[in-house]
Amino acid sequence: MIQRLLVANRAEIASRVFRTCRRLGIETVAIHSDADADLPYVREADHAVRLPGSTPAETYLRTDLVVEAAKRAGADAIHPGYGFLSENADFARAVQAVGLTWVGPHPDAIDAMGSKIAAKRIMATASVPVLEAPDEPTEADLPLIVKASAGGGGRGMRIVRTLAELPGELERARAEAASAFGDDTVFVEPYVERGRHVEVQVLGTPDGVIVLGERDCSLQRRHQKVVEESPAPGLSDPTREALHDAGRAAAAAIDYLGAGTVEFLYDAARDTFFFLEMNTRLQVEHPVTELVHGVDLVELQLAVAEGGVVTDPSTGPTGHAIEVRLYAEDPAADYQPQSGLLTVFELPTGDGLRVDAGFESGSTVSTHYDAMLAKVVAHAPTREQAARKLAGALRRARIHGLTTNRDQLLAALADPGFLAGEVSTAFLDELPAPVADEPEDSTGPTTAAALALAARAGAARTVQRGLPVAWRNVPSQPQRTEFESGTVEWWGGRSGYRVDGVEVVAVAADRVTLGHDGLRTSYDVTVAGDRVDVDWPGGHLALRRVPRFTDPADAVASGSLLAPMPGTVVQVAVEAGQQVEAGQPVLVLEAMKMQHTVSAPHAGTVAEISVEAGSQVAAGEVLAVVEETA
Repeated sequence: MIQRLLVANRAEIASRVFRTCRRLGIETVAIHSDADADLPYVREADHAVRLPGSTPAETYLRTDLVVEAAKRAGADAIHPGYGFLSENADFARAVQAVGLTWVGPHPDAIDAMGSKIAAKRIMATASVPVLEAPDEPTEADLPLIVKASAGGGGRGMRIVRTLAELPGELERARAEAASAFGDDTVFVEPYVERGRHVEVQVLGTPDGVIVLGERDCSLQRRHQKVVEESPAPGLSDPTREALHDAGRAAAAAIDYLGAGTVEFLYDAARDTFFFLEMNTRLQVEHPVTELVHGVDLVELQLAVAEGGVVTDPSTGPTGHAIEVRLYAEDPAADYQPQSGLLTVFELPTGDGLRVDAGFESGSTVSTHYDAMLAKVVAHAPTREQAARKLAGALRRARIHGLTTNRDQLLAALADPGFLAGEVSTAFLDELPAPVADEPEDSTGPTTAAALALAARAGAARTVQRGLPVAWRNVPSQPQRTEFESGTVEWWGGRSGYRVDGVEVVAVAADRVTLGHDGLRTSYDVTVAGDRVDVDWPGGHLALRRVPRFTDPADAVASGSLLAPMPGTVVQVAVEAGQQVEAGQPVLVLEAMKMQHTVSAPHAGTVAEISVEAGSQVAAGEVLAVVEETA
């Protein structure tokens, strides 16, 4: 029996495993980098071990450090979580070599599925349908997709629509795969337009493979999943049964033990499916399966690792569950990851709502890791009810300090096509991008923000505190509060606050109630420095106050290209004095496990290059200057 378990992972992943361990009475050990020292999962663990450094290569990807941490903490087992070393057979062998229990499949099974190229050969032998691209593709074979053999999570993937693009996309895919997985091996296969990503949850036991339904994970951006659900909508019973049989055959082909996922590409137009890969670990989206089937997959992993008898625990599929991944990113800016302080992070739970989060109010989102903040999951009797419940939870969430993909998630959940089950991997690309943090009518929340700021200023006065806010003996003009998005004019004095065209019902430093055409709405206002966040039943608005005076030192030259986030420059594609066209790549920045191209904003001349490959840059730092052609 496992007594003390170390989770070789971080944030939400570690918290999720710890939750099951607490229920089972198993002591827990966290490992953390310097960047993660203050995250909630470290406090949740019974014991914690520091891994010096901040980057994955310095910390969570160091087999020797993780195993030594387990020995130092007196752990007798290691759970790899998902990501990092979770599908590393050498890590599994290192854990077993020192006498610790490995909570995962046999290393040979990991090896068998570790290379997507080799995995496809094994599946073909097991009569599981696979996709194959010709060795010398022609125009007739397009479109194609380049994939990292050792990878996942969309990293190292590139869609190719012309043969001329293929060499360059292969090079870029190899570079990203090498950075993310330490292996630059890539392969090419046909790309199915508007395909669906459907995966089968398996649990390998000594007595056979148990199938716990399937999930649809088609809604993706940059080939990374964003919305997942179970059961998969729109499948016929024969197709669903065939998928389950293929998943069972895939797991049996490698004598799989423990929880794993067999991923398929489903072509709805032809009602056919093909093997994509097998993830020899727990999946990020496993909560939807747990809610629909009434199981705890982590508990089942532990039971298999302990060698106990495991029978099919499922009560059968009940209802429908939908999960969204809440990311610190800006969909309107090509999903640019965001980093920094989460001043407020509050998500509703209970009554069919589940939140698996790695952060809390006051947490700092680092540039070193994936930008996912939390998974929000809703379970209800029907798919439509689950979508409505999940959308309501996202609207009630309070998320301040960073831009997130919440607006895009809300748009997807309300889309008629999604509600009709018409999903595909192209869905988010075709969904109109919402304007982040900008409701259709911002008059109410902006006015509430201005009045709340006035109330805060009045409460903070140390002299003449008895005078009403903005009192004037002979008022001649309104007060003005200026935000980057506009200016609010208001009046103050003995009779209270007044705004033209708005009924001011109540004003406090953190809550303002306004009326318009007989409808009253209350707005919650949070202030952090120059940032003002407003939450109300209709959504959220982030505002930034304009400073009264601008520091000349903050000015930058026209045409300056600024770092959109902290990161590392991995490539500089131009030289000083070079002529460039609008949109031409200038340099490539790597941050949060992704590569981001910084392009010329207009045609002109490169007047200055301030960085070189390998440079560490801060958000807002000048990278280069492109002088516009007259």
